[in-house]
Amino acid sequence: MRIALAEATAAGASGDVPVGAVVVGADGGLLGRGRNAREATGDPTAHAELLALRAAAGVHGQWRLSGCTLITTLEPCTMCAGALVLARVDRLVYGAPDPKAGAAGSLWDVVRDRRLNHRPEVLSGVLAAECGAVLRDFFAARRPTGSP
Repeated sequence: MRIALAEATAAGASGDVPVGAVVVGADGGLLGRGRNAREATGDPTAHAELLALRAAAGVHGQWRLSGCTLITTLEPCTMCAGALVLARVDRLVYGAPDPKAGAAGSLWDVVRDRRLNHRPEVLSGVLAAECGAVLRDFFAARRPTGSP
């Protein structure tokens, strides 16, 4: 999660919403990393989780990421949750919940939907306070002075 937090901080410094993600293999080795890059690339799909999954698939040599863990600073959205299910990721670890768009239990629960053919294990709340603080600080700095 610390590496994902560093990625999130880098995303925020470049003007993107500070979300970071990493994929580790069954042996614990780092296979891929990503940070939000929608603003930097103009790509609406450039979420940290998708970029980390793409990088990991390239290193892993295949799209099936069985045995891998996706670690992300923010609960994945529906797009990212769907992608990690389709990639057959075994575990999802995330920090801060996303009550407005989270798809791993907060708003939806794509990753545990019994109608899908794969359901990863989910561990939530890892370094949640730190992950949430990075996001809160980013948005607070962008609010006009005097706004709540």
